[in-house]
Amino acid sequence: MADSKYGNKMVTIDGHKFDSIAESKYYLQLKWLKQAKQIKDFKLQPKFVLQETFKKNGKTFRSIVYKADFKVYRLDGSIEIVDIKGAITKEFAIKRKLFERKYLDTLTILKYDKKKGFVEVK
Repeated sequence: MADSKYGNKMVTIDGHKFDSIAESKYYLQLKWLKQAKQIKDFKLQPKFVLQETFKKNGKTFRSIVYKADFKVYRLDGSIEIVDIKGAITKEFAIKRKLFERKYLDTLTILKYDKKKGFVEVK
């Protein structure tokens, strides 16, 4: 396990690299839910373009992309975007607002609590 830029321990499971132990635990939970047929499927690290690349005064501005941790396909056909966070950074707070404005999918922010398991961060 290596350290990530936020002090989390990076973990590799099934050949997938996760930025934290909490993220890897959620992955294992999703695998179990899929096997138990409680969700249709899930995808790792889906990307969402929040702002397209553009040019202004001869300068090119790169796109702004948000990479979530998971995209969960529910049995009822709904889609939930899940991000596992230890702390909400200023950069993430801005990306969350941009995501909420542009996309209809539900964005759920979870934090891992040793006693309660995964809890939603509002």
